[in-house]
Amino acid sequence: MRRKIIAGNWKMNKDIHGTAELIGALAGRLKDFKHEVDVVICPPYTSLVVAKSLIKDTPMKLGAQNMSQHDDGAYTGEVSASMLTAIGCEYVILGHSERRQYFQENNALVNAKLKKALAAKLHPIVCVGETLAERESGITDAVITTQVKGVLHELDDAQVAQVVIAYEPVWAIGTGRNATPDQANDVHKLIRKVVGQITGWTIAESLVIQYGGSMNAQNAGLLLSQSDIDGGLIGGASLKSDAFMTIIQAGVEASGK
Repeated sequence: MRRKIIAGNWKMNKDIHGTAELIGALAGRLKDFKHEVDVVICPPYTSLVVAKSLIKDTPMKLGAQNMSQHDDGAYTGEVSASMLTAIGCEYVILGHSERRQYFQENNALVNAKLKKALAAKLHPIVCVGETLAERESGITDAVITTQVKGVLHELDDAQVAQVVIAYEPVWAIGTGRNATPDQANDVHKLIRKVVGQITGWTIAESLVIQYGGSMNAQNAGLLLSQSDIDGGLIGGASLKSDAFMTIIQAGVEASGK
């Protein structure tokens, strides 16, 4: 059985004080955590050092929300893979829909970042997903297939095996609309099928594919119990310790089935 990963993407929320408060609330409740799932938190860059020190004796792992495709140089405001590993990051989110929408990131750029992340031994969480217009036009499968092939371009089988893919239907993020568990699972199956065409079924079957479409305390149980949903990339609900813990527990319960 694939190990579920519950990752909290804090986005541009929580300064160092808010970071300390939230980690403190989570740490106490995770004290007796049995490690049935991996728990990752992805605070803003400015909170990464503080977060790393505070999660030292907890099962939480540290991730970043983005990184540069460059190793170093005159790239004002950018952060490299080696800077993240020096802090103690183990994960990095790449190609989030907000990066694609607001910063014009495309599959080729995400692919370049992915290669740098893998070279630095970071675990990349690579996002794919369709917009509302694309879903209503009936081209979800084509869009997802193009994105998966684009972000995995020129990776060998061993590299693909290290990737976590997060399916985030853009139309279901912060809109009040939600994908049904069956809709979400169908796209996860499609992603696994496309990866299988690239690498063969053995790697595709073992690939962790998270769901990132507004998973919350109310819908997590149904989503995480689906056959091909291997965790969640959680936005707003990860900023509230009660909600995030409910999702983590749903992942534990689903892992035991």
